[in-house]
Amino acid sequence: MTHKRPKMNGMHHVALQVRKYEETRAFYINQIGLQIEWEPDSDNVYLTSGTDNIALHRAEGDIVENAQTLDHIGFTLGEIEQVDEWHAYLIELQTEIVNPPRTHRDGARSLYFKDPEGTLVQMIYHPPLAKN
Repeated sequence: MTHKRPKMNGMHHVALQVRKYEETRAFYINQIGLQIEWEPDSDNVYLTSGTDNIALHRAEGDIVENAQTLDHIGFTLGEIEQVDEWHAYLIELQTEIVNPPRTHRDGARSLYFKDPEGTLVQMIYHPPLAKN
């Protein structure tokens, strides 16, 4: 069996769990200059510089001091069909799938799986980034 790796565009997305949600949101908007791409509710905001995306998610529960606050890393895909291609590819490789492909409220489509260290990884077709 040959495992043909599907194409991807690269990593342009990071998601962070944050305790100081309002302060962190304001920092990335006011100090860094990111624009709000989408804010589905008061606990989540997706910011962009135009070629990338950072998601801030209000942390639930305790985060151990000095612990990593990374929620997941995301690799962007150029076509929506590639999400399902990656899913099939990862299944063939017996990769642990955390969330199978699904289409999000904003039209993005993604799947989540774990790397060998347990880091959550996302393959995502995100329309604003797919053009790059």
